Amino acid sequence: MELAAEGATPISDLAGLPIEPGPEVEAAGSPEVAVEAEPVPTDYSTIGAYLHELRRYPLMTREEEHEVAVRYAQTAEQALAARLITANLRLVVKIAQEYRRAHRNILDLIQEGNIGLIHAVQKYDPYRGVKLSSYASWWIRAYILKFILANWRLVKVGTTQAQRKLFFNLRKEREKLEKQGFQVEAKHLAAALDVTEQEVIEMERRLNAAETSLDAPMRSDEQGDRTQGDFVRAAPSSRPDLQVEAGEFGSILKDKLHAFGATLRDRDLEIFRDRLLNDEPATLVQIAERFGVTRERVRQIEERLKKRLRQYLVTELGDGVQIDDTLD
Repeated sequence: MELAAEGATPISDLAGLPIEPGPEVEAAGSPEVAVEAEPVPTDYSTIGAYLHELRRYPLMTREEEHEVAVRYAQTAEQALAARLITANLRLVVKIAQEYRRAHRNILDLIQEGNIGLIHAVQKYDPYRGVKLSSYASWWIRAYILKFILANWRLVKVGTTQAQRKLFFNLRKEREKLEKQGFQVEAKHLAAALDVTEQEVIEMERRLNAAETSLDAPMRSDEQGDRTQGDFVRAAPSSRPDLQVEAGEFGSILKDKLHAFGATLRDRDLEIFRDRLLNDEPATLVQIAERFGVTRERVRQIEERLKKRLRQYLVTELGDGVQIDDTLD
């Protein structure tokens, strides 16, 4: 993760990723994050080298930060934005450290936090009287949390606001209630976190369940090269005989519908095609305006056509076929 000297590299090269306004995700955490001192590397690992690299970039006083931010807001000069970003890279490291237990590779968290910092600098308004570090901390956390949710497991567990709240607070809230002497149930957690009881049950099931790749090989020596996916039961509709049956019936039904359409003329034929055969049926209003009639009249014609079609299909295919489901 290379950093460039002030003013020498476009913002797009910072953090090794391009600047793209990220999704407006919900941030969490305290808005005030103080960066008191430069991080001192204690090892020679990749993270140690990165922390050592950060020492090249001095911190900014409140006055310097405000002056540069105002100039950037007026000119949009990338060198000024780069100065604001590099001066706050330590803030990203500090926040990323808080989430080390959720994701082992802290460099991934720092990378995502750097993107949040870049986005914060782009949106920062220096005239509101808020420190850049206070404002940026929300965006940094937002990008880090979004990354953790997206990569915590193969199957995403935090796709809604309620699920995100449960993902980060469920176990903490359970421990809190247990320390208070409560026998914790799903309804207690749901009330404390302002979600439904079913959402609590579903999230606990997801968090406690193990996951296995369908491509993972079977452990038994008797299974040879077969994978877990080979032993997943197919849905009833996936049976070969049912698929052949459905294909044959679909072909026959298509021929019968075309044959029925050949018995229609003029307005009836157009309504049949546009309302009953079309994958994206025209509205009753559109057809009514086309023929200069009322919407109710078009509906009456459509119902008459459906009745005739049911009778035709029963005659051609027999009463063992679910005609009503086919038409709906």
